[in-house]
Amino acid sequence: MSYPRIRLALAMSVALFAAGASNEPNSQPNPYKTIAGWYHLPDGRTMGSSSAVDIDSKGHIWIAERCGKNSCEGSTVDPILEFDASGKLLKSFGSGMFIFPHGICIDKQDNIWITDGQGKDGIGHQAIKFSPEGKVLMRLGKAGVAGSAEGEFVAPNDVAIAPNGDIFVSEGHGGKVTNNRIQKFDKNGKFIMMWGKTGTGPSEFDQPHSLVFDSKGRLLVADRNNNRIQFFDQDGKFLQEWSQFSRPSGLFIDRHEMLYVADSESGSVTKNHPGWKRGIRIGTMKDGTVTAFIPDPDENAKGTSAAEGVAVDAQGNVYGAEVGPKDVKKYVKK
Repeated sequence: MSYPRIRLALAMSVALFAAGASNEPNSQPNPYKTIAGWYHLPDGRTMGSSSAVDIDSKGHIWIAERCGKNSCEGSTVDPILEFDASGKLLKSFGSGMFIFPHGICIDKQDNIWITDGQGKDGIGHQAIKFSPEGKVLMRLGKAGVAGSAEGEFVAPNDVAIAPNGDIFVSEGHGGKVTNNRIQKFDKNGKFIMMWGKTGTGPSEFDQPHSLVFDSKGRLLVADRNNNRIQFFDQDGKFLQEWSQFSRPSGLFIDRHEMLYVADSESGSVTKNHPGWKRGIRIGTMKDGTVTAFIPDPDENAKGTSAAEGVAVDAQGNVYGAEVGPKDVKKYVKK
């Protein structure tokens, strides 16, 4: 390394130390306190497993959960729930329409996109667009069909909507038969292109679990089993990757360009990512520096634990959707 580069590296290290920021695993402070039980369900109703939480333009919290269990198969319960900021349940819908609600995306018109990561008996393997009132506006994929052709999905994980309205869907959630890829559609649902395959190289995926666009129009992909976030332009060109946010299950970028990444599988759960703890890592999109870490309180969990999906409201409150604990936690600044 040349002397100018050495001086630059030292200067950056000093600046990060002075700011209290670090990319060392698990080293960041936790400036949040946990609020459990912030939402209110009807008598007899319990929250199921959830990896899907998002915030609409009114500050309402939308959750897609798995019908009080970890599957909606055979259930008559509504899995899509709308809460106000106080935790009051405002609306629910979607009964009988899903097997395994997995990803959620709320677009600029407050329409709600939900992916169904499993399929059976003519239900699932789709991305469904709902109006805020629960009317189905669009379906992508073939209902109940796991397929690899254009416009077909195997275990779709998440949806992200580009600034021009183009629709991006990631698929691939393990199993013997899967598609580790991204498909792109126009705003009317017409197929445009797709990219990706199973692997560890650039533009290759192993469980592209969550999607989000940043303010520059770049698509961030939580490439979970590869322990990284991959960046792409909207034509599928690989730009860069980040590994400092650990094993990413969920992604969210707030209005201050802070990135929130939920890791529900490191540590005692998965064996391919030693030295990293589960939790929500928070950092700046400016340079990727991780500045805060909300750790999973259960360090010895054997199955997916803590937040798998993550969202942040305008007040900076963080919501973590949990599969293992069957809960959605709220985190507020101390």
